[in-house]
Amino acid sequence: MKTTIYLILSMLIFISCLNQSKTSDDADDHANEAVSIKYTTYDSNFEIFAEATPFIKGETSGILAHITKLADFKPLTEGKVTASLIVGTKGIRQKLDAPTRTGIYLFQLQPEFTGKGKLVFDIQTEDSIYSVTIPSVEVFADEHDAIHEAEELGFDNPNAINFTKEQSWKVDFATGCPAVEPFGQTIKTTAHVQSAFTDEIILTAKTNGIVTFTENNLTEGTEVSSGKTLLSISGEAFADNNPQVRLNEAKNNFEKTEANFNRNSELAKEKIVSEKALLDSKNEFENAKIIYDNLKKNFSSGAQNVINSKAGFIKHIYVSNLQYVEAGAPLISITQNKNLFLKADVQQKYINALPFITTANIRSLQRDKTYTLEELNGKIVSFGKNISDDNYMIPVTLQVENRDGIVPGSFLEIFLKTETNTKALTVLNSALLEEQNNYFVLVQQNPESFEKREVKIGNSDGIKTEILSGISASDRVVTRGAVLVKLASVSNSIDAHSGHVH
Repeated sequence: MKTTIYLILSMLIFISCLNQSKTSDDADDHANEAVSIKYTTYDSNFEIFAEATPFIKGETSGILAHITKLADFKPLTEGKVTASLIVGTKGIRQKLDAPTRTGIYLFQLQPEFTGKGKLVFDIQTEDSIYSVTIPSVEVFADEHDAIHEAEELGFDNPNAINFTKEQSWKVDFATGCPAVEPFGQTIKTTAHVQSAFTDEIILTAKTNGIVTFTENNLTEGTEVSSGKTLLSISGEAFADNNPQVRLNEAKNNFEKTEANFNRNSELAKEKIVSEKALLDSKNEFENAKIIYDNLKKNFSSGAQNVINSKAGFIKHIYVSNLQYVEAGAPLISITQNKNLFLKADVQQKYINALPFITTANIRSLQRDKTYTLEELNGKIVSFGKNISDDNYMIPVTLQVENRDGIVPGSFLEIFLKTETNTKALTVLNSALLEEQNNYFVLVQQNPESFEKREVKIGNSDGIKTEILSGISASDRVVTRGAVLVKLASVSNSIDAHSGHVH
C-alpha cells in the first residue's frame, strides 16, 4: 500500500512538473502545454534514457530516467542512483535508494544556476559503482526560452515506430552501432559432418566363430564404457582354429617353459648350466607367457571376449547375433564424437581464394544457429590442390569440437572467410528485415522511437552482412527483436506509451 501511494504521488509530481503554470506573458502561446526534453547516453555498461521537463533556474524539473543494462538490455531492478545536475563547478543532486518502478527512477531537481552543464548519474549496485554522464544540458533563465528549446529538440519523425522501454524490456531486444571492420570474400557452401579418425575405433574378430551379444540393448547410439565386454565369438564347435585348443596349447607351453626356467635358475646357482642356457630358457618362458596371457585375456571358455578399449558411443554394428564371422572381420565401431571433420566442396571458380581462407562461420540447419570457427575451437585442416575425375568440386576440410550436439552424417552451411585488408560497414544479420527482396533496418531516433530505413546489402558471412548504403557507422540500429518492433507499428493493440509513469 505504501509503495502504491508513493508511486501515485510521484506520478502526480511529475505531471505537475510537465504542466506547471506559465507566466502571464506566455500564457496565450503555451497554455496547457506539457513539453519535455529527451536525453540518451551510453557507457560500456548502461543505457540511460531520460525524459525531463526543461531545466529552469529556481523551478523544479522532473526527470524520468530509464536505466537499461547493456549486458542483456534488461532494466536495472535494484541499486542506488544519484542524479547530479552540474553547471560549472556548482550543482545539485538527489539520491534514490531504489527504482520508483522497475528500471525507472523519478528525480526532482531545482537548478540554482543558469548555463551549459551536464547531468551525471552515479549508479551503485552490489557489484560496483558506475558513473554515466549526459553532456550539454542547459539550465535556462526563464520559461519562454526553455519551452522553445524543448520544442525544437522535441521534433519527432511522424513515420517513426514507437516501442517503449517497458515493451523492449519484456522481449529479446538489443541495439547496437554498425561495425567498420575487415570484410573479405565469403564462400558459401555446405559441409558433410564426419567423425574424426582419432575419435573412432573398430573392434574386430580375432578368431573364426559364432557371434553372441552379451547385452540385450546393444544398439547403435548406445553409450559404452572402456573395458566393457560387448560380445563374444565362440569357435569351440569347430575342429580347425578352435580357440579353446589354442588356449590349452598356450597354457601347456607356458607351464612347461616356466618349469624349465625355474629349474635352470636353481642349477645356475650351482654353476651346473651355462649363462646362455639360462637366458634361452628365460626368453622361451617370457614369450610363452605373453602368448598365454593374451589368449587368456581375450578368450574364455573357448570364446573370444570382445572388449571395448575406448569410452564412447556405438556408431555402427556390422554383425548380428549368432552370425558366423572370420578372423579380421569388423564387428562394432565406437566413436567419441569429441572432434568432427566438416567436409565441404567448393566450386572451381574460387580456387585462387582457397589459400587465403583464414576462418569460417558454421550454421546448423537443425538448430538454426550460427557459430564461429573459434567458438567451436576449430581450424582449417586442408583444401584440395587438384580436381578428381569423378568430382569437379574442390574439397575443403575443417575440424571442430562437438560442443552443441552436431550429429555426424548431417549437413551444415559453411561460410568460408578469406583474409583481407578491405574494410566494410557491417550489421548483424538479425538486424535486417526483408520485404519483397528489399532490405531494411530500424534506426534508433531515441530508445523509444525507431525509423525504418532501406539499405543496400553486399556479402554475408552467416553472422554479419555488408551494408553498401542506407546507414552510417554512427547510426544505432535494432540488432535483436527487429521483427517485434516492426509488428508494433501495425498493431492497434499496442499503446506507444503503455507502462510509463507519466
